[in-house]
Amino acid sequence: MIKIRRKKKVQDILLEHKKDRRLLPNVPDAKKMRSGQERRGSSIEYLDPISSTRYLVQYPVTITCHLQGFEKKKFSGNAVDISTSGILIQVEHNDDIKILEDSGSAILRFHVKPGTMPEGYEMNMRIKADFVRKVEQDDEMLVAMKFKKDLKQKAKEKRGNYALASSCILLTFITLFIMLMRAESILYFKFNKWLYLYSIITAVFLLTRYLFGSFYRTVKVDPEYTPSVTIIIPCFNEEVWIQQTILSCMNQNYPMDKLEVIVVDDHSNDRSVEKIKEITERLYLEGEEYAIPNRLRYILQKQNAGKREALARGTLEAKHDLVVFVDSDSFLDPGAIRNLVQPFKDPKMGGVAGRTDVANTYTNVLTKMQSVRYYIAFRIMKAAEGYFDAVTCLSGPLACYRKELVKSNIDAWLSQSFLGQKATFGDDRAMTNFILRGHRTGYQDTAVCSTVVPNKYKVFLKQQMRWKRSWLRESLMASKFMWKKEPFAAVSFYMGLIVPVVAPIVVIYNLIIAPLRFGIFPTTFLIGILMMAMMMSVVQLLLRKSTTWIFGLVFCLFYEGVLLWQMPIAWVTFWKTTWGTRMTPNDIIVQEKRESRK
Repeated sequence: MIKIRRKKKVQDILLEHKKDRRLLPNVPDAKKMRSGQERRGSSIEYLDPISSTRYLVQYPVTITCHLQGFEKKKFSGNAVDISTSGILIQVEHNDDIKILEDSGSAILRFHVKPGTMPEGYEMNMRIKADFVRKVEQDDEMLVAMKFKKDLKQKAKEKRGNYALASSCILLTFITLFIMLMRAESILYFKFNKWLYLYSIITAVFLLTRYLFGSFYRTVKVDPEYTPSVTIIIPCFNEEVWIQQTILSCMNQNYPMDKLEVIVVDDHSNDRSVEKIKEITERLYLEGEEYAIPNRLRYILQKQNAGKREALARGTLEAKHDLVVFVDSDSFLDPGAIRNLVQPFKDPKMGGVAGRTDVANTYTNVLTKMQSVRYYIAFRIMKAAEGYFDAVTCLSGPLACYRKELVKSNIDAWLSQSFLGQKATFGDDRAMTNFILRGHRTGYQDTAVCSTVVPNKYKVFLKQQMRWKRSWLRESLMASKFMWKKEPFAAVSFYMGLIVPVVAPIVVIYNLIIAPLRFGIFPTTFLIGILMMAMMMSVVQLLLRKSTTWIFGLVFCLFYEGVLLWQMPIAWVTFWKTTWGTRMTPNDIIVQEKRESRK
Protein backbone atom coordinates (compact mmCIF):
# COMPACT_ATOMS: atom_id res chain seq x y z
CA MET A 1 0.00 0.00 0.00
CA ILE A 2 1.38 3.39 -1.03
CA LYS A 3 1.26 6.05 1.66
CA ILE A 4 0.43 9.54 0.47
CA ARG A 5 2.38 12.15 2.36
CA ARG A 6 0.38 15.30 2.86
CA LYS A 7 2.18 18.60 3.07
CA LYS A 8 2.00 20.12 6.52
CA LYS A 9 0.47 23.55 6.62
CA VAL A 10 2.71 26.03 8.38
CA GLN A 11 0.75 28.09 10.90
CA ASP A 12 1.82 31.74 10.88
CA ILE A 13 2.59 33.34 14.22
CA LEU A 14 1.04 36.81 14.27
CA LEU A 15 0.66 39.40 16.99
CA GLU A 16 -2.76 39.05 18.65
CA HIS A 17 -4.28 42.49 19.24
CA LYS A 18 -6.97 42.92 21.83
CA LYS A 19 -10.03 43.98 19.91
CA ASP A 20 -11.67 47.30 20.58
CA ARG A 21 -15.44 47.37 20.94
CA ARG A 22 -15.45 49.59 17.84
CA LEU A 23 -14.18 48.53 14.44
CA LEU A 24 -12.63 51.96 13.82
CA PRO A 25 -11.28 53.22 17.16
CA ASN A 26 -8.61 55.50 15.64
CA VAL A 27 -10.82 57.45 13.23
CA PRO A 28 -11.26 61.09 14.36
CA ASP A 29 -14.77 61.76 15.63
CA ALA A 30 -16.62 64.22 13.40
CA LYS A 31 -19.20 64.93 16.15
CA LYS A 32 -16.47 65.64 18.74
CA MET A 33 -18.01 63.09 21.11
CA ARG A 34 -14.53 61.68 21.71
CA SER A 35 -11.60 63.83 22.75
CA GLY A 36 -9.09 62.49 20.28
CA GLN A 37 -6.97 61.39 23.23
CA GLU A 38 -5.77 57.90 23.94
CA ARG A 39 -7.16 56.47 27.20
CA ARG A 40 -3.99 57.25 29.11
CA GLY A 41 -3.81 60.82 27.86
CA SER A 42 -1.46 60.72 24.88
CA SER A 43 -2.50 62.62 21.79
CA ILE A 44 -3.64 60.11 19.20
CA GLU A 45 -2.30 62.43 16.51
CA TYR A 46 1.27 61.54 17.40
CA LEU A 47 0.65 58.24 19.16
CA ASP A 48 3.12 55.45 18.58
CA PRO A 49 0.93 52.54 17.35
CA ILE A 50 2.83 50.14 19.61
CA SER A 51 2.11 52.28 22.69
CA SER A 52 -1.62 52.41 21.96
CA THR A 53 -2.07 48.69 21.31
CA ARG A 54 -2.86 45.94 23.77
CA TYR A 55 -1.61 42.45 22.89
CA LEU A 56 -3.28 39.22 23.97
CA VAL A 57 -0.75 37.00 25.77
CA GLN A 58 -0.53 33.92 27.93
CA TYR A 59 2.47 33.70 30.23
CA PRO A 60 3.11 33.46 33.98
CA VAL A 61 3.78 36.51 36.15
CA THR A 62 5.39 36.52 39.58
CA ILE A 63 3.96 39.30 41.80
CA THR A 64 5.84 40.56 44.85
CA CYS A 65 4.08 43.00 47.21
CA HIS A 66 5.74 44.93 50.04
CA LEU A 67 3.51 45.07 53.10
CA GLN A 68 3.92 47.01 56.32
CA GLY A 69 7.40 46.90 57.75
CA PHE A 70 9.72 44.53 55.92
CA GLU A 71 7.13 41.87 55.18
CA LYS A 72 6.82 40.63 51.62
CA LYS A 73 4.13 38.61 49.96
CA LYS A 74 4.81 36.73 46.75
CA PHE A 75 2.23 35.00 44.58
CA SER A 76 1.74 34.14 40.92
CA GLY A 77 -0.70 35.05 38.17
CA ASN A 78 -1.14 34.73 34.45
CA ALA A 79 -0.82 37.65 32.02
CA VAL A 80 -3.93 38.03 29.84
CA ASP A 81 -3.04 41.12 27.84
CA ILE A 82 -0.23 43.66 27.85
CA SER A 83 0.74 47.03 26.43
CA THR A 84 3.80 49.21 26.91
CA SER A 85 1.99 51.03 29.73
CA GLY A 86 0.23 48.25 31.64
CA ILE A 87 -0.76 44.64 32.05
CA LEU A 88 -3.90 42.65 32.90
CA ILE A 89 -3.23 39.67 35.18
CA GLN A 90 -5.45 36.75 36.12
CA VAL A 91 -5.08 35.70 39.79
CA GLU A 92 -6.48 32.69 41.61
CA HIS A 93 -7.47 34.03 45.01
CA ASN A 94 -9.43 37.05 46.23
CA ASP A 95 -6.93 37.35 49.08
CA ASP A 96 -4.21 38.13 46.53
CA ILE A 97 -6.27 40.95 45.07
CA LYS A 98 -6.84 42.32 48.59
CA ILE A 99 -3.08 42.29 49.20
CA LEU A 100 -2.52 44.22 45.96
CA GLU A 101 -5.18 46.75 46.89
CA ASP A 102 -3.65 47.31 50.33
CA SER A 103 -0.07 47.60 49.09
CA GLY A 104 -1.02 49.73 46.09
CA SER A 105 1.94 48.53 44.02
CA ALA A 106 4.06 45.47 43.28
CA ILE A 107 7.14 44.21 41.50
CA LEU A 108 6.26 42.07 38.49
CA ARG A 109 8.54 39.48 36.94
CA PHE A 110 7.67 37.90 33.59
CA HIS A 111 9.18 36.91 30.26
CA VAL A 112 7.91 38.60 27.10
CA LYS A 113 7.84 35.70 24.68
CA PRO A 114 8.93 36.28 21.06
CA GLY A 115 5.91 36.93 18.87
CA THR A 116 3.66 38.26 21.64
CA MET A 117 4.85 41.87 21.29
CA PRO A 118 6.67 43.72 18.48
CA GLU A 119 10.34 42.98 17.88
CA GLY A 120 12.69 44.37 20.50
CA TYR A 121 10.50 43.61 23.54
CA GLU A 122 11.25 39.90 23.87
CA MET A 123 13.18 39.62 27.17
CA ASN A 124 12.90 38.94 30.89
CA MET A 125 11.22 41.83 32.68
CA ARG A 126 11.40 42.98 36.29
CA ILE A 127 9.29 46.10 36.61
CA LYS A 128 7.38 48.08 39.23
CA ALA A 129 3.66 48.57 38.68
CA ASP A 130 0.75 50.29 40.47
CA PHE A 131 -2.56 48.62 41.19
CA VAL A 132 -5.31 50.30 39.11
CA ARG A 133 -8.46 48.26 39.56
CA LYS A 134 -9.88 44.75 39.75
CA VAL A 135 -11.80 43.39 36.80
CA GLU A 136 -14.39 40.62 36.59
CA GLN A 137 -14.36 38.98 33.18
CA ASP A 138 -15.93 35.63 32.24
CA ASP A 139 -16.03 34.50 35.88
CA GLU A 140 -12.32 35.20 36.23
CA MET A 141 -10.58 37.48 38.73
CA LEU A 142 -8.30 39.96 37.00
CA VAL A 143 -6.22 42.90 38.15
CA ALA A 144 -5.15 45.81 35.99
CA MET A 145 -1.64 47.10 36.71
CA LYS A 146 0.01 50.21 35.32
CA PHE A 147 3.78 50.15 34.87
CA LYS A 148 5.61 52.92 36.73
CA LYS A 149 8.02 53.11 33.81
CA ASP A 150 6.89 52.63 30.22
CA LEU A 151 7.83 49.20 28.90
CA LYS A 152 9.43 50.80 25.86
CA GLN A 153 11.74 52.83 28.09
CA LYS A 154 12.40 49.80 30.29
CA ALA A 155 13.37 47.70 27.27
CA LYS A 156 15.63 50.47 26.05
CA GLU A 157 17.39 50.65 29.42
CA LYS A 158 17.66 46.89 29.75
CA ARG A 159 18.94 46.12 26.27
CA GLY A 160 19.72 49.54 24.81
CA ASN A 161 23.11 50.17 26.41
CA TYR A 162 24.28 46.62 25.70
CA ALA A 163 23.02 46.70 22.11
CA LEU A 164 24.43 50.17 21.48
CA ALA A 165 27.87 49.44 22.87
CA SER A 166 28.32 46.00 21.35
CA SER A 167 26.89 46.92 17.94
CA CYS A 168 28.95 50.12 17.67
CA ILE A 169 32.15 48.25 18.52
CA LEU A 170 31.37 45.49 16.05
CA LEU A 171 30.27 47.93 13.36
CA THR A 172 33.48 49.94 13.69
CA PHE A 173 35.58 46.78 13.53
CA ILE A 174 33.72 45.43 10.50
CA THR A 175 33.92 48.74 8.63
CA LEU A 176 37.66 49.12 9.26
CA PHE A 177 38.25 45.48 8.35
CA ILE A 178 36.38 45.85 5.05
CA MET A 179 38.27 49.05 4.24
CA LEU A 180 41.56 47.28 5.00
CA MET A 181 40.60 44.39 2.72
CA ARG A 182 39.72 46.79 -0.08
CA ALA A 183 43.03 48.59 0.39
CA GLU A 184 44.62 45.20 -0.23
CA SER A 185 42.56 44.97 -3.43
CA ILE A 186 44.12 48.23 -4.63
CA LEU A 187 47.63 46.87 -3.95
CA TYR A 188 46.93 43.69 -5.92
CA PHE A 189 44.90 45.46 -8.59
CA LYS A 190 47.49 44.84 -11.32
CA PHE A 191 47.24 41.05 -10.94
CA ASN A 192 43.53 40.85 -11.76
CA LYS A 193 42.12 44.30 -12.35
CA TRP A 194 38.54 43.22 -13.10
CA LEU A 195 38.20 41.03 -10.03
CA TYR A 196 39.66 43.59 -7.65
CA LEU A 197 37.72 46.41 -9.30
CA TYR A 198 34.52 44.50 -8.59
CA SER A 199 35.49 43.98 -4.95
CA ILE A 200 36.19 47.70 -4.56
CA ILE A 201 32.87 48.65 -6.19
CA THR A 202 30.99 46.20 -3.95
CA ALA A 203 32.57 47.53 -0.76
CA VAL A 204 32.02 51.18 -1.74
CA PHE A 205 28.41 50.51 -2.71
CA LEU A 206 27.47 48.76 0.54
CA LEU A 207 29.40 51.06 2.88
CA THR A 208 27.97 54.21 1.27
CA ARG A 209 24.43 52.77 1.48
CA TYR A 210 24.83 52.31 5.21
CA LEU A 211 26.43 55.75 5.48
CA PHE A 212 23.70 57.61 3.59
CA GLY A 213 21.06 55.52 5.37
CA SER A 214 22.38 56.86 8.68
CA PHE A 215 22.03 60.44 7.36
CA TYR A 216 18.36 59.94 6.46
CA ARG A 217 15.68 61.73 8.50
CA THR A 218 11.90 61.49 8.21
CA VAL A 219 9.71 64.45 7.33
CA LYS A 220 8.07 65.66 10.55
CA VAL A 221 4.29 65.58 10.81
CA ASP A 222 2.49 68.87 10.30
CA PRO A 223 -0.96 68.41 11.93
CA GLU A 224 -2.44 71.00 9.58
CA TYR A 225 -1.25 69.27 6.41
CA THR A 226 -3.86 66.67 5.46
CA PRO A 227 -4.27 66.47 1.65
CA SER A 228 -7.12 64.36 0.29
CA VAL A 229 -6.22 60.69 -0.20
CA THR A 230 -7.72 57.66 -1.93
CA ILE A 231 -6.45 54.23 -0.87
CA ILE A 232 -6.67 51.58 -3.60
CA ILE A 233 -6.51 47.90 -2.66
CA PRO A 234 -6.15 45.48 -5.62
CA CYS A 235 -7.34 42.02 -4.61
CA PHE A 236 -6.97 38.62 -6.20
CA ASN A 237 -7.57 35.43 -4.18
CA GLU A 238 -6.83 36.99 -0.81
CA GLU A 239 -9.75 35.67 1.26
CA VAL A 240 -7.61 35.16 4.38
CA TRP A 241 -6.26 38.70 4.78
CA ILE A 242 -8.46 41.07 2.76
CA GLN A 243 -10.80 41.99 5.64
CA GLN A 244 -7.92 42.89 7.93
CA THR A 245 -6.37 44.98 5.14
CA ILE A 246 -9.61 46.91 4.56
CA LEU A 247 -10.07 47.55 8.28
CA SER A 248 -6.51 48.85 8.67
CA CYS A 249 -7.01 51.24 5.74
CA MET A 250 -10.29 52.55 7.13
CA ASN A 251 -9.02 52.77 10.71
CA GLN A 252 -6.73 55.73 10.02
CA ASN A 253 -6.16 58.74 12.23
CA TYR A 254 -7.01 61.05 9.33
CA PRO A 255 -9.86 63.46 8.54
CA MET A 256 -12.79 61.39 7.30
CA ASP A 257 -13.79 63.80 4.57
CA LYS A 258 -10.30 63.53 3.07
CA LEU A 259 -9.92 59.75 2.99
CA GLU A 260 -11.66 57.12 0.86
CA VAL A 261 -10.91 53.45 0.25
CA ILE A 262 -11.57 51.60 -3.02
CA VAL A 263 -11.20 47.82 -3.19
CA VAL A 264 -10.84 46.41 -6.70
CA ASP A 265 -11.34 42.65 -6.91
CA ASP A 266 -9.67 41.27 -10.02
CA HIS A 267 -12.17 38.44 -10.55
CA SER A 268 -11.01 36.24 -7.66
CA ASN A 269 -11.95 32.58 -7.80
CA ASP A 270 -11.93 32.03 -4.02
CA ARG A 271 -14.13 33.68 -1.32
CA SER A 272 -12.48 37.10 -1.55
CA VAL A 273 -15.59 38.85 -2.92
CA GLU A 274 -17.72 37.34 -0.18
CA LYS A 275 -15.25 38.58 2.43
CA ILE A 276 -15.15 42.07 0.90
CA LYS A 277 -18.93 42.36 0.94
CA GLU A 278 -19.13 41.00 4.48
CA ILE A 279 -16.70 43.54 5.99
CA THR A 280 -18.28 46.37 4.00
CA GLU A 281 -21.70 45.55 5.47
CA ARG A 282 -20.23 45.38 8.98
CA LEU A 283 -18.64 48.78 8.55
CA TYR A 284 -21.90 50.26 7.26
CA LEU A 285 -23.46 49.29 10.61
CA GLU A 286 -20.83 51.24 12.59
CA GLY A 287 -22.93 54.39 12.46
CA GLU A 288 -23.50 57.51 10.41
CA GLU A 289 -20.70 59.41 12.16
CA TYR A 290 -18.14 57.40 10.19
CA ALA A 291 -19.70 58.22 6.79
CA ILE A 292 -18.75 54.77 5.51
CA PRO A 293 -20.95 54.78 2.34
CA ASN A 294 -19.12 57.89 1.13
CA ARG A 295 -15.68 56.57 2.00
CA LEU A 296 -15.64 52.85 1.20
CA ARG A 297 -16.66 51.07 -1.98
CA TYR A 298 -15.63 48.04 -3.97
CA ILE A 299 -15.36 47.34 -7.68
CA LEU A 300 -15.69 43.81 -9.13
CA GLN A 301 -13.80 43.20 -12.36
CA LYS A 302 -15.81 41.10 -14.81
CA GLN A 303 -12.71 39.16 -15.79
CA ASN A 304 -9.18 38.83 -14.51
CA ALA A 305 -7.05 41.52 -16.12
CA GLY A 306 -4.05 41.75 -13.79
CA LYS A 307 -2.90 43.82 -10.84
CA ARG A 308 -2.00 46.86 -12.95
CA GLU A 309 -5.45 47.01 -14.47
CA ALA A 310 -7.01 46.78 -11.01
CA LEU A 311 -4.84 49.65 -9.74
CA ALA A 312 -5.55 51.68 -12.88
CA ARG A 313 -9.30 51.15 -12.48
CA GLY A 314 -9.13 52.34 -8.90
CA THR A 315 -7.07 55.38 -9.87
CA LEU A 316 -9.57 56.44 -12.53
CA GLU A 317 -12.39 56.06 -9.99
CA ALA A 318 -10.53 57.96 -7.23
CA LYS A 319 -11.93 61.35 -6.26
CA HIS A 320 -8.93 62.64 -4.30
CA ASP A 321 -5.59 64.17 -5.32
CA LEU A 322 -3.26 61.53 -3.87
CA VAL A 323 -3.61 57.79 -4.47
CA VAL A 324 -2.15 55.19 -2.12
CA PHE A 325 -1.55 51.67 -3.41
CA VAL A 326 -1.81 48.99 -0.70
CA ASP A 327 -1.33 45.25 -1.25
CA SER A 328 -4.23 43.04 -0.17
CA ASP A 329 -2.10 41.24 2.45
CA SER A 330 -0.67 44.39 4.04
CA PHE A 331 -1.91 46.07 7.20
CA LEU A 332 -1.47 49.78 7.88
CA ASP A 333 -0.66 51.29 11.26
CA PRO A 334 -3.27 53.89 12.35
CA GLY A 335 -0.90 56.78 11.63
CA ALA A 336 0.46 55.43 8.34
CA ILE A 337 -1.42 57.78 5.98
CA ARG A 338 -0.84 60.89 8.11
CA ASN A 339 2.90 60.22 7.99
CA LEU A 340 3.00 59.04 4.39
CA VAL A 341 1.62 62.28 2.90
CA GLN A 342 4.01 64.68 4.66
CA PRO A 343 6.76 64.70 1.96
CA PHE A 344 4.18 65.94 -0.57
CA LYS A 345 4.51 69.41 0.90
CA ASP A 346 7.36 69.53 -1.62
CA PRO A 347 5.58 70.23 -4.97
CA LYS A 348 8.30 68.31 -6.86
CA MET A 349 7.65 65.11 -4.89
CA GLY A 350 5.90 62.64 -7.18
CA GLY A 351 5.74 59.50 -5.02
CA VAL A 352 6.57 58.29 -1.52
CA ALA A 353 7.12 54.80 -0.11
CA GLY A 354 6.34 53.77 3.45
CA ARG A 355 8.17 51.18 5.53
CA THR A 356 7.09 47.56 5.40
CA ASP A 357 7.64 45.26 8.37
CA VAL A 358 7.06 41.52 8.49
CA ALA A 359 3.81 40.58 10.27
CA ASN A 360 4.64 36.88 10.78
CA THR A 361 8.27 37.25 11.88
CA TYR A 362 8.35 34.48 14.49
CA THR A 363 6.79 31.72 12.40
CA ASN A 364 10.04 29.97 11.47
CA VAL A 365 13.65 30.56 10.40
CA LEU A 366 12.59 31.66 6.91
CA THR A 367 10.29 34.42 8.16
CA LYS A 368 12.91 35.60 10.68
CA MET A 369 15.44 35.93 7.86
CA GLN A 370 12.96 37.93 5.83
CA SER A 371 12.19 40.18 8.79
CA VAL A 372 15.83 41.27 9.04
CA ARG A 373 16.08 41.61 5.28
CA TYR A 374 12.94 43.77 5.07
CA TYR A 375 14.09 46.07 7.85
CA ILE A 376 17.54 46.64 6.35
CA ALA A 377 16.10 46.96 2.83
CA PHE A 378 13.80 49.77 3.94
CA ARG A 379 15.53 51.47 6.88
CA ILE A 380 18.99 51.44 5.24
CA MET A 381 18.82 50.81 1.50
CA LYS A 382 15.62 52.68 0.71
CA ALA A 383 16.42 55.37 3.26
CA ALA A 384 19.78 55.94 1.52
CA GLU A 385 17.93 56.52 -1.75
CA GLY A 386 15.41 58.69 0.08
CA TYR A 387 18.24 60.90 1.31
CA PHE A 388 18.66 62.00 -2.32
CA ASP A 389 14.91 61.92 -3.17
CA ALA A 390 15.58 59.18 -5.70
CA VAL A 391 13.89 56.01 -4.40
CA THR A 392 13.97 53.47 -7.24
CA CYS A 393 11.07 51.33 -6.01
CA LEU A 394 7.96 52.64 -4.28
CA SER A 395 7.08 49.22 -2.91
CA GLY A 396 3.69 47.60 -3.42
CA PRO A 397 2.67 47.14 0.23
CA LEU A 398 2.45 50.91 0.81
CA ALA A 399 3.16 53.68 -1.70
CA CYS A 400 1.59 57.06 -2.42
CA TYR A 401 1.51 58.98 -5.73
CA ARG A 402 0.11 62.19 -7.12
CA LYS A 403 -2.97 61.00 -9.03
CA GLU A 404 -2.33 63.29 -11.98
CA LEU A 405 1.11 61.70 -12.54
CA VAL A 406 -0.30 58.16 -12.41
CA LYS A 407 -3.06 59.07 -14.87
CA SER A 408 -0.61 60.72 -17.28
CA ASN A 409 1.46 57.51 -17.40
CA ILE A 410 -1.33 55.00 -17.10
CA ASP A 411 -1.53 53.98 -20.77
CA ALA A 412 2.22 53.37 -21.03
CA TRP A 413 2.14 51.49 -17.73
CA LEU A 414 -0.68 49.19 -18.82
CA SER A 415 0.81 48.46 -22.23
CA GLN A 416 4.40 48.05 -21.02
CA SER A 417 6.32 45.23 -22.65
CA PHE A 418 9.91 44.02 -22.59
CA LEU A 419 11.58 42.00 -25.34
CA GLY A 420 8.18 41.58 -26.95
CA GLN A 421 6.47 40.21 -23.83
CA LYS A 422 3.77 42.05 -21.87
CA ALA A 423 4.89 43.01 -18.34
CA THR A 424 2.54 41.33 -15.85
CA PHE A 425 4.44 41.96 -12.60
CA GLY A 426 6.84 44.53 -11.21
CA ASP A 427 4.08 47.13 -11.32
CA ASP A 428 5.57 49.08 -8.41
CA ARG A 429 9.03 49.45 -9.97
CA ALA A 430 7.53 50.24 -13.38
CA MET A 431 5.34 53.05 -12.03
CA THR A 432 8.26 54.35 -9.96
CA ASN A 433 10.33 54.65 -13.13
CA PHE A 434 7.61 56.67 -14.84
CA ILE A 435 7.41 59.04 -11.86
CA LEU A 436 11.16 59.23 -11.22
CA ARG A 437 11.95 60.39 -14.74
CA GLY A 438 10.68 63.88 -14.04
CA HIS A 439 9.96 64.06 -10.32
CA ARG A 440 11.34 63.22 -6.93
CA THR A 441 10.51 60.01 -5.10
CA GLY A 442 10.83 59.78 -1.32
CA TYR A 443 10.74 57.45 1.64
CA GLN A 444 8.93 58.01 4.95
CA ASP A 445 10.14 55.60 7.62
CA THR A 446 7.37 56.55 10.08
CA ALA A 447 4.63 55.46 7.65
CA VAL A 448 4.52 51.80 8.66
CA CYS A 449 2.63 48.80 7.39
CA SER A 450 3.17 45.09 7.96
CA THR A 451 2.83 42.28 5.45
CA VAL A 452 2.60 38.51 5.55
CA VAL A 453 5.68 36.95 3.95
CA PRO A 454 6.04 33.40 2.59
CA ASN A 455 6.63 30.78 5.28
CA LYS A 456 7.61 28.00 2.87
CA TYR A 457 10.84 27.91 0.89
CA LYS A 458 9.17 26.84 -2.34
CA VAL A 459 6.81 29.83 -2.35
CA PHE A 460 9.60 32.15 -1.19
CA LEU A 461 11.93 31.10 -4.01
CA LYS A 462 9.22 31.63 -6.61
CA GLN A 463 8.53 35.10 -5.20
CA GLN A 464 12.23 35.96 -5.28
CA MET A 465 12.56 34.80 -8.88
CA ARG A 466 9.67 37.04 -9.91
CA TRP A 467 11.20 39.97 -8.05
CA LYS A 468 14.60 39.43 -9.69
CA ARG A 469 13.08 39.43 -13.15
CA SER A 470 11.21 42.67 -12.47
CA TRP A 471 14.24 44.23 -10.76
CA LEU A 472 16.52 43.45 -13.68
CA ARG A 473 13.99 44.65 -16.27
CA GLU A 474 13.15 47.90 -14.51
CA SER A 475 16.77 48.60 -13.52
CA LEU A 476 17.76 48.45 -17.18
CA MET A 477 14.93 50.84 -17.97
CA ALA A 478 15.96 53.20 -15.17
CA SER A 479 19.59 53.18 -16.32
CA LYS A 480 18.50 55.30 -19.29
CA PHE A 481 17.75 58.32 -17.11
CA MET A 482 19.33 57.84 -13.67
CA TRP A 483 22.54 59.53 -14.85
CA LYS A 484 20.58 62.79 -14.85
CA LYS A 485 19.92 62.58 -11.12
CA GLU A 486 22.06 63.79 -8.22
CA PRO A 487 25.64 62.48 -8.82
CA PHE A 488 25.90 60.40 -5.63
CA ALA A 489 22.47 58.86 -6.27
CA ALA A 490 23.35 58.11 -9.90
CA VAL A 491 26.73 56.52 -9.13
CA SER A 492 25.20 54.45 -6.32
CA PHE A 493 22.43 53.26 -8.65
CA TYR A 494 24.81 52.04 -11.35
CA MET A 495 27.03 50.33 -8.77
CA GLY A 496 23.91 48.67 -7.37
CA LEU A 497 23.06 47.40 -10.84
CA ILE A 498 26.53 45.97 -11.52
CA VAL A 499 27.11 44.24 -8.16
CA PRO A 500 24.28 41.62 -8.14
CA VAL A 501 24.38 41.00 -11.92
CA VAL A 502 28.09 40.15 -11.95
CA ALA A 503 28.08 38.44 -8.52
CA PRO A 504 27.50 34.84 -9.76
CA ILE A 505 30.52 35.07 -12.07
CA VAL A 506 32.73 36.44 -9.29
CA VAL A 507 31.62 33.72 -6.86
CA ILE A 508 32.34 30.95 -9.40
CA TYR A 509 35.77 32.41 -10.08
CA ASN A 510 36.73 32.74 -6.41
CA LEU A 511 35.32 29.46 -5.15
CA ILE A 512 35.98 27.16 -8.12
CA ILE A 513 38.25 28.53 -10.84
CA ALA A 514 40.90 30.23 -8.68
CA PRO A 515 41.36 27.30 -6.25
CA LEU A 516 41.63 24.79 -9.12
CA ARG A 517 43.89 26.95 -11.25
CA PHE A 518 46.19 28.44 -8.61
CA GLY A 519 45.75 25.97 -5.74
CA ILE A 520 44.78 28.64 -3.22
CA PHE A 521 41.99 28.63 -0.66
CA PRO A 522 39.63 31.65 -1.05
CA THR A 523 40.10 32.84 2.55
CA THR A 524 39.92 36.55 1.79
CA PHE A 525 36.77 36.15 -0.30
CA LEU A 526 34.96 34.12 2.35
CA ILE A 527 35.96 36.54 5.11
CA GLY A 528 34.65 39.41 2.96
CA ILE A 529 31.26 37.70 2.62
CA LEU A 530 31.19 37.05 6.37
CA MET A 531 31.96 40.70 7.15
CA MET A 532 29.19 41.97 4.87
CA ALA A 533 26.76 39.53 6.46
CA MET A 534 27.78 40.59 9.96
CA MET A 535 27.26 44.24 9.04
CA MET A 536 23.59 43.57 8.24
CA SER A 537 23.08 41.73 11.52
CA VAL A 538 24.90 44.32 13.63
CA VAL A 539 22.91 47.21 12.13
CA GLN A 540 19.70 45.30 12.89
CA LEU A 541 20.87 44.91 16.49
CA LEU A 542 21.83 48.59 16.72
CA LEU A 543 18.61 50.03 15.30
CA ARG A 544 15.96 47.51 16.27
CA LYS A 545 17.53 45.75 19.26
CA SER A 546 15.70 42.58 18.29
CA THR A 547 16.74 39.00 19.02
CA THR A 548 16.28 38.28 15.31
CA TRP A 549 19.53 40.13 14.48
CA ILE A 550 21.51 36.90 14.10
CA PHE A 551 19.23 35.85 11.23
CA GLY A 552 20.73 38.65 9.12
CA LEU A 553 23.88 36.58 9.03
CA VAL A 554 21.85 33.47 8.17
CA PHE A 555 20.07 35.32 5.36
CA CYS A 556 23.32 36.52 3.76
CA LEU A 557 24.72 32.99 3.75
CA PHE A 558 21.42 31.71 2.33
CA TYR A 559 21.59 34.43 -0.32
CA GLU A 560 25.11 33.45 -1.39
CA GLY A 561 24.27 29.76 -1.44
CA VAL A 562 20.78 29.85 -3.01
CA LEU A 563 19.27 33.19 -4.02
CA LEU A 564 22.37 34.42 -5.85
CA TRP A 565 21.98 31.68 -8.45
CA GLN A 566 18.53 32.87 -9.42
CA MET A 567 20.10 35.88 -11.14
CA PRO A 568 21.56 33.92 -14.11
CA ILE A 569 18.14 32.30 -14.56
CA ALA A 570 16.52 35.74 -14.51
CA TRP A 571 18.90 36.83 -17.30
CA VAL A 572 17.41 34.31 -19.71
CA THR A 573 13.77 34.15 -18.57
CA PHE A 574 12.51 37.68 -19.18
CA TRP A 575 9.78 36.20 -21.34
CA LYS A 576 8.05 34.50 -18.40
CA THR A 577 4.85 36.22 -17.24
CA THR A 578 3.79 33.81 -14.48
CA TRP A 579 3.71 34.88 -10.83
CA GLY A 580 4.48 31.44 -9.40
CA THR A 581 3.01 32.25 -5.97
CA ARG A 582 -0.65 32.43 -6.99
CA MET A 583 -2.77 31.08 -9.83
CA THR A 584 -3.12 34.03 -12.16
CA PRO A 585 -4.55 33.41 -15.67
CA ASN A 586 -0.98 33.12 -17.03
CA ASP A 587 -0.10 30.57 -14.35
CA ILE A 588 -3.23 28.57 -15.18
CA ILE A 589 -2.35 28.53 -18.89
CA VAL A 590 1.17 27.29 -18.14
CA GLN A 591 -0.17 24.60 -15.80
CA GLU A 592 -2.65 23.39 -18.42
CA LYS A 593 0.15 23.14 -21.01
CA ARG A 594 2.24 21.05 -18.61
CA GLU A 595 -0.68 18.73 -17.91
CA SER A 596 -1.43 18.35 -21.62
CA ARG A 597 2.20 17.29 -22.25
CA LYS A 598 1.91 14.64 -19.55
